[in-house]
Amino acid sequence: MRALRTPDERFVDLPDFPFESHYVEIPATPEEGGQTAGDRQLRVHYLDEGPTDAAPVLLLHGEPSWGYLYRHMIPPLVAAGHRVVVPDQIGFGRSDKPTEMGDYTYARHIAWMSSLVFEHLDLNDVTFFGQDWGGLIGLRLVTAEPDRFSRIILSNTGLPTGTPPPGEAFMAWQKFSQDSPVFPIGELINRACVRDLSPNEIAAYDAPFPDDSYKAGARIWPSLVVTSPDGPEGAENTAAWETLKAWEKPLLCCFSDQDPVTRGGDKPFRALVPGAQGQPHRTIEGGGHFVQEDCGPELAQFIDDFVGGRLT
Repeated sequence: MRALRTPDERFVDLPDFPFESHYVEIPATPEEGGQTAGDRQLRVHYLDEGPTDAAPVLLLHGEPSWGYLYRHMIPPLVAAGHRVVVPDQIGFGRSDKPTEMGDYTYARHIAWMSSLVFEHLDLNDVTFFGQDWGGLIGLRLVTAEPDRFSRIILSNTGLPTGTPPPGEAFMAWQKFSQDSPVFPIGELINRACVRDLSPNEIAAYDAPFPDDSYKAGARIWPSLVVTSPDGPEGAENTAAWETLKAWEKPLLCCFSDQDPVTRGGDKPFRALVPGAQGQPHRTIEGGGHFVQEDCGPELAQFIDDFVGGRLT
């Protein structure tokens, strides 16, 4: 497996992003037994802000963003006393980027984040927040080791099993990611926000990708979503749902009101998960798909209030 590493100078002076970088090496091909030779390791980047002895809040990003997405949520959560952990998924941000689309699978993404969250950081008493692919991966972490997690908060995400199949908006996005000759990541994120990002913010989302050779992960990710029950990870996601159907710890949905891709995606969680019953679920007004950009401080307040039992 060949991987690229974005030069550090690409990340200098990003707006509103003063956080310290942390790195660990993880197995590149965990299904082959966790090889440890140099060419079998990938470097994953993460932020770890706030008091190290506090219960962690794990924030996972999705497609095609990176940890920069959480820059307006980290400071208020830290100010409220939380430890905040924000990884960059492999292929994104300051994490390494395998160059071949075939190097990326849903199962590998789960294994890569498991290596970081469970083996290297050994997180427990976790409040998990996931949006977009952050939910698809994070919910598999939760259902794999539920004792490590205290609560779940979801926004504009899901855990697809292929039944029912994805809607037209998602399938159009999947086709675009494969067919478009140009894949302008910063501008794509801007289009999925309600507010207009500044040129410097758009450039920050482009920073991890000096050219198209760095974008294999971003290009392939939409095609890894489970779209049929017999597809890769369809059975595994179905099994994960069975664990969620027995999940009695709190689960909160904070979906936004202006995301055509995930609209209605909160309904299965609210209907099927015991821990979602009677919770003060929110529809966040004025938020697009990247609700962290449109309503980040508000979302951070929801998380803090939910953890503290103050959200009613």
